Amino acid sequence: MSSAEAPNLVAGEDRPAADGRWLEKTRPADGAVLCRFARSGAADADAAVTAARAAQPDWAARTPVERGDMVRAIAELLRERREEASELVVAETGKPLALARGETAAAIEMGFFMAGEGRRSYGRTTTASMPHRTVLTVRRPVGLAALLISFNTPLPNVAWKAFPSILCGNAAVLKPSEHTPLSGWWLARLCLEAGLPPGVLNVVQGLGPEAGTPLVEDPRVDLVSFTGSAGTGRVIAGATARRLAKTCLELGGKNALVVCDDADLARAVEWTLASAFSNAGQRCASASRIVVFDAVYDAFVGRLLDAVDSLDPPGPVIAEESMERILAAVARAREGGATVLRGGERVGERGWHVAPTLVEGVSLDAPLSCEELFGPVATLYRVADLAEAVALVNDSPYGLTAAIHTPSVHRALRFAEQVAAGVVVVNAGTHGSEPHMGFGGVKQSGTGWKEAGVEALDVYSETQYVNLVVDPGLA
Repeated sequence: MSSAEAPNLVAGEDRPAADGRWLEKTRPADGAVLCRFARSGAADADAAVTAARAAQPDWAARTPVERGDMVRAIAELLRERREEASELVVAETGKPLALARGETAAAIEMGFFMAGEGRRSYGRTTTASMPHRTVLTVRRPVGLAALLISFNTPLPNVAWKAFPSILCGNAAVLKPSEHTPLSGWWLARLCLEAGLPPGVLNVVQGLGPEAGTPLVEDPRVDLVSFTGSAGTGRVIAGATARRLAKTCLELGGKNALVVCDDADLARAVEWTLASAFSNAGQRCASASRIVVFDAVYDAFVGRLLDAVDSLDPPGPVIAEESMERILAAVARAREGGATVLRGGERVGERGWHVAPTLVEGVSLDAPLSCEELFGPVATLYRVADLAEAVALVNDSPYGLTAAIHTPSVHRALRFAEQVAAGVVVVNAGTHGSEPHMGFGGVKQSGTGWKEAGVEALDVYSETQYVNLVVDPGLA
């Protein structure tokens, strides 16, 4: 295989799609072809699942400490190769190198954190109502996991799923996004170099309906872990529900950042820019709704517009169709009476660049207020007070993250008590998870499982209760 190809990886071997088909991946920065990747189908998914099934028992037989040591070895090798990994992410996504380096560092840290959990795979012991009985708990592997990831932060997205899966003794089939086929394959190859046994982590490239659906529907797959849109999540949930498979869905967000009348406006502007426009707004935790108290609305928006005017370009969105969808959504909002204060247009003629966009006057039931756009677009809203702000934040089908800017601990904690969000941030942005922090939302933002943190172990393992009954007569 050439470096301009992203094949499948099955049982430790690079393989083209069974029928020999390929798809092209373009560079978001300039639209040029970057590579081709395998256009896999049901036969390829079947081969990967078969390989994973064969490898899993021997891997599960190793101790959690051994498996943790392997995760550490992978993280150490990734740290040695971090520049190569970061440059690959830049080519695939178009994001600035500094941002890609930060994401690579986050994947490395996730590896080191999960490696430590190999020595902290704690259970518990308890008594029982029956005399002479003691109960203890242990973690057991789920078995075989299908890992379906998004494109937006490709290396951390793989690390958040693959590292806890490996640690817990599972085998897995990774299905990267069709927009980032190289990084997923590259990281799986790195795992092999570090010593992970062939078949423990396999890769199937391709399109979701063609390559992902066979994985989701395969009765041999014990766990489906998916990060992506709520729409695709519903399809996956329907398929896994029919066969009662364990399912972890980390879905979208329509996250709000609230600026109170006592906020530090300069700091609020800084965090609004970071939350709304970093990674070209392609974060499930991006702040796409900016909710401002009426008393400081004009002052805050004036500062925000000045800051947007001097903002460095956020980088391209992932694909031409994404750019067209985002621009069409802003155009529809304008046609519906909204005012586009900044942006709303393509930047340049090469690549898929969208100008940082701010829109006001969008009704609460309009698509731009309700639907995740996954681009550098934020809408502005006026509210009278905290009660109205909380009501607006909760007026959403999503509940992933929310942020509030205020020096009042009373106001901040009241906000946290009342908003429906899995993550609440005070005086910063709407994102900022770390490896030891569980991450996930409520409502249509997920199914209740958390990723990262020790909570991830609950996704990738099952708790077994062992009852020990002592016969005093044999003592």
